[in-house]
Amino acid sequence: MRSPDYRVYLVLDPGQCGGLAGMLRVSEAAIAGGAGLVQLRAPDWKKRDWLAAARALKTLCHARGARLIVNDHVDVALAIGADGVHVGQADLPAGVARALLGPDAIVGLSVSSAAELAEADLAAVDYLGVGPVFATASKPDAAPPLDLPALGALVSAARRPCVAIGGIDLNNAAAVAATGVAGVAVIGALCRAPDPTAAARALLKHFGDNR
Repeated sequence: MRSPDYRVYLVLDPGQCGGLAGMLRVSEAAIAGGAGLVQLRAPDWKKRDWLAAARALKTLCHARGARLIVNDHVDVALAIGADGVHVGQADLPAGVARALLGPDAIVGLSVSSAAELAEADLAAVDYLGVGPVFATASKPDAAPPLDLPALGALVSAARRPCVAIGGIDLNNAAAVAATGVAGVAVIGALCRAPDPTAAARALLKHFGDNR
């Protein structure tokens, strides 16, 4: 199985995308522009809604060559055969997620500091979501923003590909890419874009063929 393409990583928010129909529309457009990973993130949804959305998104992603990641909910990922999960510091440990999903699943872990990186179970993890890089309204309970030098230091210390997240848009993506990250995870930059395909292409150009 080929390695995941982390360069442009769409994180879906039903409020910013306009519900499931909007998430499907944005996903299709962003994948057309080069997004290789799509993450379902809907913290206020009931589990049945997660399940229905994940099934629909998996069908769309796989038909277009992208991979679906489920945020937090390992049971949903198992139920629909998602490509992987992304877990935070307060979620199911990455090692448990790996044991449940098996060796072929993509497992991502959020880190926001050198201390969290030092404690990370890297043997269980394929990539690290590092941030927030900038202030973001998409996750009110996020840790304080990192600055770019701090992001670069974490990327240098990590032994896994790092995907930057938090307040990243077309205006600052070049500076973020220069820190050595494997890609950027974005919500508003794609979900609220008038043309998600063009926005994804604009983000992708900062990473070239670095997959």
